[in-house]
Amino acid sequence: MQMTETNRIEFKRELTRELDLEREVVAFLNYREGGIIYIGVDDDGKAVGVKDIDGDMLKIKDRIRTGISPSPMGLFDVKVEEFDNIPVIKIFIASGSEKPYYKTRYGLSEKGCFIRVGTAAEPMTNEQIEDLFARRVHNSLKNVVSPRQDLTFAQLKIYYTEKGFQLNDNFIRSLDLMTDDGKYNYVAYLLADENGNSMKLAKYAGKDRCDLISNNEYGYCCLITATMKVLDKLDVENKVSSVITSTRRIDTPQWDKIAVREAVINAVVHNDYIYGAPSKIELFSDRLEITSIGRIPLGLTKEDFFNGVSLPRNRELMRVFRDVEMVESLGSGMNRIMRTYGRENFEFGGNYIRMIVPYNWIPEEGEAEYEEFNEGGQKNRVETGIDQKKWPEKWPEKWPEKAETIVSMINQNQGVTISDFENELGVGHTTVKKILKEMQAEGFIRRDGPDKGGHWIVLKSEKSTK
Repeated sequence: MQMTETNRIEFKRELTRELDLEREVVAFLNYREGGIIYIGVDDDGKAVGVKDIDGDMLKIKDRIRTGISPSPMGLFDVKVEEFDNIPVIKIFIASGSEKPYYKTRYGLSEKGCFIRVGTAAEPMTNEQIEDLFARRVHNSLKNVVSPRQDLTFAQLKIYYTEKGFQLNDNFIRSLDLMTDDGKYNYVAYLLADENGNSMKLAKYAGKDRCDLISNNEYGYCCLITATMKVLDKLDVENKVSSVITSTRRIDTPQWDKIAVREAVINAVVHNDYIYGAPSKIELFSDRLEITSIGRIPLGLTKEDFFNGVSLPRNRELMRVFRDVEMVESLGSGMNRIMRTYGRENFEFGGNYIRMIVPYNWIPEEGEAEYEEFNEGGQKNRVETGIDQKKWPEKWPEKWPEKAETIVSMINQNQGVTISDFENELGVGHTTVKKILKEMQAEGFIRRDGPDKGGHWIVLKSEKSTK
């Protein structure tokens, strides 16, 4: 594998004292898209490896933490990645919200402030520095004083201990849980054992908000604990429909667990708590909605949003959630969501972002079993003790024509991809996956092998069943 340097990718052969790592990181922090630095890759994009990976990773973290202001904690991630089976160091840097960032040693000057221009880190002019400083957001959660100062953090300490961290007496400072004048800030308030923040998970009988079935509140405790409780509740609500075909059993959950988990955590971490309103989750008869308060962060476009460009609204929360492994790495959440759901599943309001997740199947009241015939005409009965769907329900509009097109495409090329189907049928990712699932359940087609590297096989055509 060989890559080239771009406006968002920088290669460094090795970590040395002469390497001005802080300059490169500052440039990406000030750049609207952030960026990635690889250590152990030469200028031609060829991996040469790193002699002391663990030692260099510790040095990198320490240099970034101590050599850059304002604090970049929560805005960078250091991990090991393989290039052609050779381990190298990958430093992911998100765009910061407290621009301009600068090398602490030189302060807000042309020697301290840099920005990415093309494939280089260039000094910022005094005019650029003054302009960014004037637009800096001062009312971040770090600078908002907690409404309570009698806070305790037993739950937070447990989560850190479980991940192998030993929090010392200075953990309040190291996690940026205090304002500059020594008071607990709003980040500390959200992570404390007791607080006034609560997430709501409402369930409605129909497609609107008229008939409320239940309204659960998860909160008044550490935000990590509340988030875990919401995710556990959604796991319970995510019912599974099972179909037995002539060859195998197909289980279909109402929604993709991984994508929804990422969406919930994103809504929690990026919620604009300055407005005093937490994120909320709503279950309807045909969909799930996840709403986060706040607009797309200043400096990002919708295109950046969908491409996973990271600009954490609450970097202190992001840092903590990553420490306890609720978040895998910066910018990865949206990529996982977009693997299953498309842009059409998002709604951008005046002061909120909402993800709308349509159910893969619609439960029917009181229905606990259903029947399905295999190819030999023999009945198969599935009993799961939960609401089930009669299979198949009404096919999507113009399904026969779409099925015939899919069968034809597979006959011509078994390696055809979902993207190929989308382009040919003129429908979105979610619709294509629904059609493919139904065609597999009915025995029209079969997928052999994994998503990457596998292929499709036609078992029967729509015409042959008439």
